[in-house]
Amino acid sequence: MKLDLTLTVDGHHHSLTVDTRTTVLDALREHLDITSPKKGCDHGQCGACTVLLDGRRTLSCLSLAVAHDGAEITTADGLAPDGELHPLQQAFVDHDAYQCGYCTPGQICSAVGMLDEAAHGAPSVVTDDLTGDVRLDRAEIAERLSGNLCRCGAYAHIVDAVEQVAR
Repeated sequence: MKLDLTLTVDGHHHSLTVDTRTTVLDALREHLDITSPKKGCDHGQCGACTVLLDGRRTLSCLSLAVAHDGAEITTADGLAPDGELHPLQQAFVDHDAYQCGYCTPGQICSAVGMLDEAAHGAPSVVTDDLTGDVRLDRAEIAERLSGNLCRCGAYAHIVDAVEQVAR
């Protein structure tokens, strides 16, 4: 069965017809030719497909496109629409946090979402004070990004990059 839906991706409106089993990831990559989110495990375990879906970080391989008709999706490409790098993208470059680059778009989208969550006071499992402001130290950043795997092992550099922007 196929359904029509609309998505706003990186500021551009798209109308498309998809099989009801199509994930957001497949809609982006196969129907819209947007390849920033990567297909890593296709099981929600690696985070390479992470995008911001209506402002929240989401594993796009686990989300059905038809469930998000009318949604606004931001990929790593859409974080800097005017050609300038987003501060997190620049920090990844500055700290050599991208290595092979495969996981980088998902890492960056996850970090943007994580910084927003922390700014709104959402605690993680390692947050010491559940009533105060979230302090993004290295342990807090690492925990919040633990759902995004890096095959190159650039975790220390990734945490450095996020820590720079969090300051």
